[in-house]
Amino acid sequence: MHGLNIVENLLKVALLGSTWVLYLLLVLSFVSLAAMLERWLYFRRQDDPALREKLSQALLADDFPAAERALQSSPGVVAEALVAALRFKEGGAEAVADATDSELGRVRPELERGLTLLGTIGNNAPFIGLFGTVIGVIQAFSQLGAAGANKGAAMGNVMSGIAEALVATGVGIFVAIPAVIAFNLQQKRIADSEGRIAALSKLLCAYLKTKDVAPGRFRQHASEQRQQAALELSGALATAGEE
Repeated sequence: MHGLNIVENLLKVALLGSTWVLYLLLVLSFVSLAAMLERWLYFRRQDDPALREKLSQALLADDFPAAERALQSSPGVVAEALVAALRFKEGGAEAVADATDSELGRVRPELERGLTLLGTIGNNAPFIGLFGTVIGVIQAFSQLGAAGANKGAAMGNVMSGIAEALVATGVGIFVAIPAVIAFNLQQKRIADSEGRIAALSKLLCAYLKTKDVAPGRFRQHASEQRQQAALELSGALATAGEE
């Protein structure tokens, strides 16, 4: 008897209709869109394709202060992590590498912000829509049972109710697809950012290791670069004088 009361109470809840499920999906769609926009703007600020080239040129010229300035002037979490790691440069390449790993762990929650939300919406929105459809079907058959002998006339209303209930499943899938796409894209951007931090950290560590083993290596390279530039300038001036 107690079990029957539970079923009756649940049936009363189901007969309230599935409209609230559609409103819930509408709210989730706005939340998902807001998270996608925020992440797009965030990762757009991280883009600095010229950072590696500027950093490489400064290190090859043995101009470590210029390398630090390039990192400090670059926006985004990649440069931020490397600037923080370079505070330990006196400890050598291994200290910088360890500090970079520590900074990577610090910035990872910032990179992954919103990822769990998008994944949750993408995975569960279809089930929420399906739940709304089930409620709508229960309501439709309940109306058919209440019609009594006039079931033929009520059948059209029941079919219409089932069709409306199926809309909830469609809306759930519609909400889930963009969330799943954004989830996958964000995962790729996170991997790209972590890869850039690791690659630039290795470049800095390679400079520090070479600096310890062959202190004059970069000065020689910088001198060769200046000589090459002087020769190119002389050739250009000579050509201009002939003309």
